[in-house]
Amino acid sequence: MIIVTGATGQLGRQIVESLLTRMPAHRVGVSVRDPRKAQGFADRGVRVRQGDFTDTAGLAHAFEGASQVLIVSVDKMGDEAVRQHRAAIDGAVAAGARRILYTSHQGAGSASHFQPCRDHAATEEALLASGVPFTSLRNGFYAATAVQFLGDAVESGQITLPADGPVGWTAHADLADAAAAVLADEGRFDGPTPPLTAAQALTFTDIAGIASDVTGRAITRTTAPDDEFREHLVGRGVPAERANQLLGVFTAARAREFDAVDPTLATLLGREPIALATVLHEQLPTRR
Repeated sequence: MIIVTGATGQLGRQIVESLLTRMPAHRVGVSVRDPRKAQGFADRGVRVRQGDFTDTAGLAHAFEGASQVLIVSVDKMGDEAVRQHRAAIDGAVAAGARRILYTSHQGAGSASHFQPCRDHAATEEALLASGVPFTSLRNGFYAATAVQFLGDAVESGQITLPADGPVGWTAHADLADAAAAVLADEGRFDGPTPPLTAAQALTFTDIAGIASDVTGRAITRTTAPDDEFREHLVGRGVPAERANQLLGVFTAARAREFDAVDPTLATLLGREPIALATVLHEQLPTRR
């Protein structure tokens, strides 16, 4: 049995859906904080159990009988994220899983300018220390994040963000299919995978041009000083710590932490990854 955590989230749900195209439902289980939100999976024969990364003992029950456990990283940062990931690893070990998989990030490293990448590196260290074979999926930066940073650019005609660098923006759907492919082919990767990225690394200047073409509205990219960007976020009610972490996306991009592109994702998918232009076409309003 393969257990997927976070199966009611954007990535986890798509991973389960992809798994169900590859294997019978009785071989798939999910661990979720609120089983009611996973009733649709239960109705299709997926085993649904309650699991919380703050309760290691409960996770051992949620993971019971698992041959593989896929830990989808939590939407937290810093010590809390690493603590919860370690609890999930301990739960998988206690359940006797023979392989643990984890959704990490391209650029994961202890010296990264981006806090989540430092958290991913610490989690990978915990995976190594667990003694259980593991696969760390080094996912490309979510293309959905680029869309969020665009904000109201279609209406305003302007993207104002700190100076950046090229980023391998990658679609959730592709990363979900890749995770399912790796789970279905157990042991294909040991340790961290190569970067699982789209075919291009793009700056926000590039993205402004693509968005202009997609929407039919001229969009200009302008650069905001780091301090001004941080103050703007705080002024809109973003906590100062969170504002600093968001700024870290751009600091890390300038250091070219996210500029790697690699063919591994295309190989896993058996096709070219979804281009950012396709994501923007699906998610941005047009002004034609």
